Amino acid sequence: MPDPSLSHALALADWQSFYTLVGSSAGALTGLTFVVITISAERGDETGSAATRLTGLRVFITPTAVHFGAALWMSALMCMPGQTAVALEVLLAVTGVAGLVYCATLISRMLALSSRYKPFLSDWIWNVVLPVLAYLALAVTGFILPRQMAASLYTVSGAVLLLLFIGIHNAWDVVVWMTTERHAHRERERQERQRQERH
Repeated sequence: MPDPSLSHALALADWQSFYTLVGSSAGALTGLTFVVITISAERGDETGSAATRLTGLRVFITPTAVHFGAALWMSALMCMPGQTAVALEVLLAVTGVAGLVYCATLISRMLALSSRYKPFLSDWIWNVVLPVLAYLALAVTGFILPRQMAASLYTVSGAVLLLLFIGIHNAWDVVVWMTTERHAHRERERQERQRQERH
C-alpha cells in the first residue's frame, strides 16, 4: 500500500533562503558569463580558427552555463510551493540522469578536442569528475528521497552548491584563458611583424 505522506506537500520552508540565495547567484552569474562572451566576441578575438573556437565554446563555456542553469533549476524546484515527495523524487532523478547524459557528451567532446588541446588534470576534475558527482548525487537522491528525507535534502543542497561552485570556477578559468590567449596572440603578431620588417 503506498505511503500517503508521499502525496503531501513537503516542509521545505527552512530551505527557502538557501535556495533563493543559490538560485539568484546562479542566475546572475549566468548573465555575467553571457556578457563576458559577448564582449570577447565584439572585440574581434582572432585567436584560432572558427571551428576551434566553436569546439572550445561547446567544451568549456557551454557547460558553465548548463551548470549554472542546473543550479537555478534545482533552486526553483526546491522553492516551489506544494512540492510533494513523489514529484520531487521524479524531478531529481530526471535532472540527475539528464546531467549525466550531458556529462557523457562533454567527455566525448573533450576527447575529440585532445588532438588540438590537451586538457589539464584540473580540466578533467572541474569539467568531468565534479559535475558527474553532482548529477550522480541528484539522480541517486531521486531514488532514495522518500526513505531518507533529511539526508536527501542535505545531499541535494550539497549537489546544487557544488554545481554553483563548478560554474564559478569554470567561468573564471575561461575568462583567464581568454585574457592570456589574447595577449599571447598579440605577442605572436608583434613578433611576426618584427620578423617581416627585418626581411
